Amino acid sequence: MVVSPSLSNVAGGIIHLKLEHLQTTGSFKLRGATNAILRLSDAERTRGVVGVSTGNHGRGLAYAAKQASVRCTICMSELVPRNKIEGIQSHGAEVVIIGLSQDDAQVEVDRLVEEVGMIMLPPFDHPDIIAGQGTLALEVLEDCPEIETILIPLSGGGLLAGVALALKSANPSIRVVGVSMERGAAMIESQRAGKPILVKELPTLADALSGGIGLDNRYTFDMVRDLADELITVTENEIAKAVRHSYWSEKQVIEGSGSVGIAALLAGKINNPGICVSLVTGCNLDMTLHNELINRELEEDSRVPGGLRNA
Repeated sequence: MVVSPSLSNVAGGIIHLKLEHLQTTGSFKLRGATNAILRLSDAERTRGVVGVSTGNHGRGLAYAAKQASVRCTICMSELVPRNKIEGIQSHGAEVVIIGLSQDDAQVEVDRLVEEVGMIMLPPFDHPDIIAGQGTLALEVLEDCPEIETILIPLSGGGLLAGVALALKSANPSIRVVGVSMERGAAMIESQRAGKPILVKELPTLADALSGGIGLDNRYTFDMVRDLADELITVTENEIAKAVRHSYWSEKQVIEGSGSVGIAALLAGKINNPGICVSLVTGCNLDMTLHNELINRELEEDSRVPGGLRNA
């Protein structure tokens, strides 16, 4: 964890960055995946594991499974970037591409569980996954016990649930802010509706935050509702600026989903952050796109409908 002088100056607080993108697999997701694999029984390990992913959970699960000599299959939608598919395959997992959403991919996961007997390890809505992500909070408390605000990228809610539970158990006054993108923020839309709902997935620079939370969500919907103090969104332009800032000012290569906390700070959406930690959660992005984002202000990008005007 490092202090960012530039963000501290912009936001008017003391801003720390928790650099989870420097994990072996380029994402915090390795924590939950490893914990879940380690807690499998010997009989469960012989059956193999399967999960749905937009990239980072799959990469973490593939890596953890390989270390434990467990067969691993990851189901993904056609919207997942090629670099994330190749990253998962590099760790020895089988990748199945199906449908245009995580919900479509989940159908194949369910089939493999039913017909093949594989063990499903979902990306967020599972006690062992949530607990594994929560280990991150223990490190935050150790390095910055005086923390007042934490900014957590929000998708299915496993990270926020685990981290917020650990932090608020230690100090209930810590302010927990979940940050997602405007385009297809399933958890935030579900919280507004008061129940899990289907939200259309849309192309976004924060692609790792895409996907539904599951209509039968058992854990994370309630935990986000009970533990998050604020839920906010950032635009594609703001995400692009954050990726650019991360490179030129922080000297870090960060994917869009990992930079949403920085985006919120740069956009002035975090009032009175005080002593604040922003979780930088991943770096697995297409480097051609990263090069475009950091070297020029895009007038329009065909991969993101509506473009990145005034980015």
